[in-house]
Amino acid sequence: MAQVLAANAAAMFSVTELARMLGHSGGAVGNACETLVGRGEAERVGSKPRMYRATSATAAAARRTAPPPPAPGATPRVPRQAAAPQAPAAPPTNGRPEPITRPNGQQYRPRALANLPDVEALRKLRQAQVAVLLYGPPGTGKTSLIEAAFPDLITVAGDGDTTVGDLIGEYTQDAGGGYEFIYGPLVTAMQEGRALLLDDATLISPKVLAALYPAMDGRRQIQVKAHKGETITAAEGFYVIAGHNPGVHGAVLTEALASRFSVQIQVGSDYDLAASLKINRSAVRIARHLATHQQAGEVGWAPQLRELIAFQKIADVLGTEAAFANLIGIAPLEDRDTVAEIVTKALGRPVTALALGRQI
Repeated sequence: MAQVLAANAAAMFSVTELARMLGHSGGAVGNACETLVGRGEAERVGSKPRMYRATSATAAAARRTAPPPPAPGATPRVPRQAAAPQAPAAPPTNGRPEPITRPNGQQYRPRALANLPDVEALRKLRQAQVAVLLYGPPGTGKTSLIEAAFPDLITVAGDGDTTVGDLIGEYTQDAGGGYEFIYGPLVTAMQEGRALLLDDATLISPKVLAALYPAMDGRRQIQVKAHKGETITAAEGFYVIAGHNPGVHGAVLTEALASRFSVQIQVGSDYDLAASLKINRSAVRIARHLATHQQAGEVGWAPQLRELIAFQKIADVLGTEAAFANLIGIAPLEDRDTVAEIVTKALGRPVTALALGRQI
């Protein structure tokens, strides 16, 4: 990959163009490009489609991957550039998988899934073209896991207003006053062989989701009726994964949607991870306690990892007392008294929701 970019330093290439030149799948090429970008050995330009070009470090990367010269008298051979594979979550000497850096720079620490690191399990399911639905409360790390597993990910943030055009594409006015058809994330993922995350998929109208289903079955094709009835065929590597928050108002897992995802994985908060991140022990203990009550149906809410990370940030800025008061304040109104009672009992002193006091 680096050799192609370095040899055409002034040019920009899409994943599709590079895949055709190198004879590899769009998913593998996309992963390789993102690996180069992460090292500063290539530059990503734009997003629809993603374009890549060389940087000042690309030539050095190309030299490192260059093959040795042929033996005297041998016929020179031009090798196919091997795309960089997705880095496995290989266990170091302590037996635990190394953290994986997500696109936002934060690290994800793999968890166990079917006797494998979760990222490795998801990658194997992608290779086998087995669609996965992750479900659980907001803030448990569903999106973090998917981003860690698939560096070539395209994300659709689903809600009740998501339209077919948001998935497939629509006409947009250009600078000259005319109109051009801009492909949506589904078509881009299909053409480039990338992973597509439907975040909060169960908030999207079933009629809108129906436009996706032909791409997920044996046909792996969709028809773009709005663009001359064009037929889009998925490139190798195209994969759909979804997230579902069962407790969110309006989230409905229809039979049609559930049947498309052969593997459905429950995701809860990793409170052991919260403790290892040096989050206040009392806050973690309270969260565990509330989670137990939630599982028993005695309360509808418990702090997840996202809330606990925010708790520690608030504690570092405003103090632990304010952080506990805020923990009560962010609980749903119907659970707030129960949360306040549990926090008060755990700390041995009355705690109420964070609020403004008298003038100072």
